[in-house]
Amino acid sequence: MKPAPVALFVYKRPEHTQKVLESLQKNSMAKETDIFIYCDGPKNKEDREKIDQVTQLFNGVKGFSSITLRTNPVNKGLAGSIIDGVSERLRYSDKIIVLEDDIVTSKYFLEYMNKALYLYEKKEEVISIHGYVYPGIKNLPESFFLRGADCWGWGTWRRGWDIFEPDGEKLLKQLQESDDLNDFSFNNSYPYLQMLKDQISGKNNSWAIRWYASAFLKQKLTLYPGRSLVKNIGFDGSGTHCGIDGTLKCDFNDQEFINLKKIECIENKDARRKFEQYFNSNNKRRLFQKLKDFIKVISIKAV
Repeated sequence: MKPAPVALFVYKRPEHTQKVLESLQKNSMAKETDIFIYCDGPKNKEDREKIDQVTQLFNGVKGFSSITLRTNPVNKGLAGSIIDGVSERLRYSDKIIVLEDDIVTSKYFLEYMNKALYLYEKKEEVISIHGYVYPGIKNLPESFFLRGADCWGWGTWRRGWDIFEPDGEKLLKQLQESDDLNDFSFNNSYPYLQMLKDQISGKNNSWAIRWYASAFLKQKLTLYPGRSLVKNIGFDGSGTHCGIDGTLKCDFNDQEFINLKKIECIENKDARRKFEQYFNSNNKRRLFQKLKDFIKVISIKAV
């Protein structure tokens, strides 16, 4: 089995990129894996200096089957860079693993992704494999399916990416004409619908919400691990969309792996309920924190 190539999307965060690169080098399948680096172009002179620092990290890098650097002469933005890069790579390969420069991997990440891509390659109802699962959700199975797609350390096949619809307005119209609006937002526990509307209005340029909506509308499934095999280190505010929301932070045990066995390709309703409970719990925590902050401001003004 030839390992899937890894497409790593980077920009102007040399410290983050270094950590991601080092974590990939520790993977058991690294020496068999081709790495394709897609570096977005600068917006200004300061970006150019940071980008130069990032690209220099790949000079003489060892530990992989090959490493190829692609640099954009202009700034496409994260969405444009990922959409174009994934589309390009899947013209030459029938499968791909996708990472961004703030997704640090467990040493078992590549093994999990490649095995899952192999196990479900012929299952048309499965659109992607995901390496992240929300922290604190207990008693999940070793692996399970949910409807839709995801974006933190993921893989897909050419047949999967072929259904990606970049037109957010078209996706929203199809959702509004369906009976699935509540399911799309996990019974209104997570603002996926608002994220799609914000993408359409230009408040964000998320490729991920369009990837999720494309898969959801086609009734496709994504495989999740029972324990996360990646962690996002972009919660320092440097990430394009992740901000500083600490509720999504998680770590992994680098001694644990996912014991993958082929399972029935249907959505796991119990896991879906647990995701909803997790989202609702976080919503309450955020509301409570906003209330505390408001009371603190009022108290200061009253002094």
